[in-house]
Amino acid sequence: MHLYDNPVISGFHPDPSVCRVGDDYYLVCSSFEYFPGLPLFHSKDLVHWEQIGNVLDRPGQLPLPLPGAKASGGLYAPTIRHHDGRYWVINTNVDGGGNFVVSAERPEGPWSDPVWIDLTGIDPDLAWEEDGTCWCAFSGPEGGINMARIDPVKGEVLEGPFATWSGSGLKYPEAPHLYRIGDWWYLLIAEGGTERGHSVSIARSRSPRGPWEGAPANPLLSHSGTARSIQNTGHADLVQAPDGSWWMVLLGVRPRGFTPDVHVLGRETFLTPVEWDEDGWPVVAPVPESHAAPDGAWHPVPAPPARDDFDGAALAPHWISPFARPEGSWSLTERPGRLVLNATGPTLDRPGYTFVGRRQQHHDCRATTMIDPGTGRGGLCVRLDEAHHYELEAGDGEVGVVARIGPLRQTVARRPVPAGPLSLTVTIRTSGLVPASPELTDGGTTGPDTIAFWLDDPDAPDARPLAELDGRYLSTEVACGFTGRVIGMYAIEGAVAFDWFEYAPAPSV
Repeated sequence: MHLYDNPVISGFHPDPSVCRVGDDYYLVCSSFEYFPGLPLFHSKDLVHWEQIGNVLDRPGQLPLPLPGAKASGGLYAPTIRHHDGRYWVINTNVDGGGNFVVSAERPEGPWSDPVWIDLTGIDPDLAWEEDGTCWCAFSGPEGGINMARIDPVKGEVLEGPFATWSGSGLKYPEAPHLYRIGDWWYLLIAEGGTERGHSVSIARSRSPRGPWEGAPANPLLSHSGTARSIQNTGHADLVQAPDGSWWMVLLGVRPRGFTPDVHVLGRETFLTPVEWDEDGWPVVAPVPESHAAPDGAWHPVPAPPARDDFDGAALAPHWISPFARPEGSWSLTERPGRLVLNATGPTLDRPGYTFVGRRQQHHDCRATTMIDPGTGRGGLCVRLDEAHHYELEAGDGEVGVVARIGPLRQTVARRPVPAGPLSLTVTIRTSGLVPASPELTDGGTTGPDTIAFWLDDPDAPDARPLAELDGRYLSTEVACGFTGRVIGMYAIEGAVAFDWFEYAPAPSV
């Protein structure tokens, strides 16, 4: 028997949707304002996941690719399904265009250009009857779950939309997934909001048109009001393993710090087993920190290399940029073996800047890059959105630590440096935190972690950081929104070259 640990995909990977084709599982997540969009994962055992690409990976699929997107806007809640020899993903761009479908013969792509569907709402789903009739369930603009019969190839609405089920009475019924299991159609939804009250509920009917009967035990799953380390559990999808067992992927968070607790990694992907009672209703236990994996082969996948030397012909699929990655803003060929970022905006405080980063996936971690700012200006940034970010910035013969917290922006440390390449490091740790106000407290801590910025090797005997900042200001509960932290490289003036970037988890101090 093998045990797995939750989350199965850590860091900012929310709203998971999964399908199985033979012995292979494929999973997609929301990506919001980031491009490439909709990260796509493959697994053989539901536990070990490898990112094999992004569903939306070229500007032509979405203009620019996300016109007018704002922080926590963009691409919401995809669903992935396999039908009639093709893979299908349906999704919503809340900042332009609405709902659309893309498809591919192979999960690795290429994925088609979007086929737009004239349905107003979010969180769309796809399900087919045996005769090929395709249904789209989605969260309607007036609240509650709506249903429409569609042609996903042409994007035509053939019937509806019409209201179908409004959940068990909690707020924001959304994230519907429709399944035919045995003689019943089941409609799985999220409700209660995506915060601490998040939950999973289900109804069933003999027809996709209803009427729907809610499960007597709704909500099936919620960690609201519990002391469990995993919270905000909801937005789930069901899948059956080859051995006949049933499983649920869902989002959750791992809050840290002093009350009311905050989460900094974003909403992550968790896995939990599902049983069925004698009346034909699913039964879901609380999401475990660890559990026995599905029976069958155990398929660990190699971890991505900690260090990227930028020697490839393209960026790895985990590298993302807010809003867009315009032509000419980055290059792997301008200086071979280096990632060159060309500034497209003068500040990280407004959209339009050049940034390439990766999701923070561990509470304790370290990121280091070798930068040659030349005559430009750029550095290493920990980003939540335009109003909440910390950066270690090099240019004009100095390195500075800059903090943007809401309406306030301040350089909290400076140090002169010689011209030429520099090693910049950010460490994030959940112990040894900076007291919030030492003069007013007994030295206790309040934040979820400390973010420290280093010009020298942090492991050197006498090394001291340029600055240490409380991580709570880069948390969802402070900044609001739906995303998690992203750590990466940026340029706000001229051309800035990065020789390599290294990210790795670190043991708690």
